[in-house]
Amino acid sequence: MATKVNRDIKYLDRDFSDIRGKLIEFSQTYFPNTYNDFSPASPGMMFMEQAAYVSDVMSFYLDNQLQETFTTLARQTNNLYELAYMFGYKPKTTGAAQATIELFQQVPSKLVGNDYVPDFDYTLTIGENSTVNSSTNPSATFLMEDKCDFSFSSSLDPTEISVYQIAGDNPSYFLLKKSRNAISAVINTQTFSFGSPQQFSTIDIVANNIIKILDITDSDGNVWYEVDYLGQEMVYDSIKNTNPNDPNNIVDAGDVPYILQLKKVQRRFATRLTSANNLQIQFGAGNPEDTDELITPNPNNVGIGLPFKQDKLTTAYSPTNFLFTNTYGIAPSSTTLTVRYLTGGGVESNLPSGNLTGINASNTIFNQSSLNSTTSNYVFGTLACNNIDAADGGQAGDTIEEIRQNTLMQIAAQQRTVTLDDYKVRAMSMPSEYGSVAKLYVEKPTLGSSSSTSETLCMYMLSQNSLGQFSTPTNTLKKNLRTYLSQYKMIGDSIEIKNAYIINIAIDFEIVVLPNFINSQVILSCINSLREYFARDNWQINEPILVQDLFVMLDKIEGVQTVKNILFSNKKGTASGYSQYAYDIEAATLNKVIYPSLDPSIFEIKYPNNDIKGRVVPL
Repeated sequence: MATKVNRDIKYLDRDFSDIRGKLIEFSQTYFPNTYNDFSPASPGMMFMEQAAYVSDVMSFYLDNQLQETFTTLARQTNNLYELAYMFGYKPKTTGAAQATIELFQQVPSKLVGNDYVPDFDYTLTIGENSTVNSSTNPSATFLMEDKCDFSFSSSLDPTEISVYQIAGDNPSYFLLKKSRNAISAVINTQTFSFGSPQQFSTIDIVANNIIKILDITDSDGNVWYEVDYLGQEMVYDSIKNTNPNDPNNIVDAGDVPYILQLKKVQRRFATRLTSANNLQIQFGAGNPEDTDELITPNPNNVGIGLPFKQDKLTTAYSPTNFLFTNTYGIAPSSTTLTVRYLTGGGVESNLPSGNLTGINASNTIFNQSSLNSTTSNYVFGTLACNNIDAADGGQAGDTIEEIRQNTLMQIAAQQRTVTLDDYKVRAMSMPSEYGSVAKLYVEKPTLGSSSSTSETLCMYMLSQNSLGQFSTPTNTLKKNLRTYLSQYKMIGDSIEIKNAYIINIAIDFEIVVLPNFINSQVILSCINSLREYFARDNWQINEPILVQDLFVMLDKIEGVQTVKNILFSNKKGTASGYSQYAYDIEAATLNKVIYPSLDPSIFEIKYPNNDIKGRVVPL
């Protein structure tokens, strides 16, 4: 039987010199008579230094491997990518510039009754994913993902009309103008063939400056949907708000052109960057022949229906087991996938205003057929575009430090909606095609309120009409918002969406003007300052009016000697275009502060040109 040998081994030394010294000390302590030549040229020192060298290298790699598992310490790009995706952040290899493109076309006039109006039979539709080019840099291409129909106009997508040409005293041609958002991107296409299904099969897109996957379709015309992770089977889907699609909500089509739905999909994929120029696409693990559906809990698959009934009486079951299937989506098989993806962006995509003037009209058609060929050719040639503001936002991809910091931020955020502010930000971020949320206020219902006891949050909201004025949101908008929030809210939260109240007000002020100043100019400057102060973007629901701040503001205007008085009044009555709700301004004023009502409400000067009045009075 072997005897146990006790040795005092030091584990704290990690570099070459310390390990070498400990090996010498070890030999001198436990083998004093076996070996005692520790000169640099001795054979024994050669073996000890080789052992110290190997130990130092192994310590380095051990330290490095441990370091690469921490987001704050990792230095290798591929490891940072993996850590970022693990915590929910998607690194970016490029930043696409954004621009608002104004689109123009002319249409002939026609006589309707006694008036000349635009002939909308000659309107054009610019298809989705059309491109515009720079006048100075032909390689700079901007993509408009949404189609543009000049015959359609709504509060969210208005068509501006102006007279362009006059024949005699009557207009002969009108100019139509619309706007679309565009990004600096080019569409690329690549195909991949699949044979028998394979679990979690992957394909790679190798390209520089990859922005995102535009779409994936198979040879049978099926659409594959991108998800954050393969276990996610519900995605947002939108349908146009038309009578055949939803006859109950067609009345709101002007304000809400699309209806938001949740859709369960089998064909799905997830993407992740493995390097700065390689995007990996991963598909599911299921066989297309298998069924992929929700399992309805019943006694045969839960609780008493399971084997070993007595042993399972106290077992806890997760309801998510019945919301996700075991297939994680299906794997493509015996088909060819066509992948369209966007590349572009970068600092060089930032362009000055007036630079994006070339439009690719290959995807543009007339909305009507059987048109006069001469007139239609002329109208088609009038199609033009321009960017009034500079295209900006283009930048290089995330640096190592940016990936690290953004990942740490994502860990804290996790796309959750927990606090009241979380719900407010998430609701305001709903895409505008599902309706415009202009103002939002979230609170927990108070005791004795009209909210049902099951509600945990009350969300008060307002929308805007085509003139930018506050309006009551439609039921379709509320429905879309509820659908949108359903994927982000806490499971125990129940939301009741209500209308906030609009309090329309008017202002009358009196000032004393300094000598040598023109009264009308000083009054106009005061009115403009009040207009800017009460601009709708500057006000939130339940925000009070600080009257003293208005006195100070007007006092600072050049030419004003003193402000004598500022009076507020309530404007009401739908016949005059105001809110139907009356409000006692005098009773709501305390210490020169006008408070809103207890019910969430917002102050608005609806018609600034008429509802802000001032006059000059003597000192």
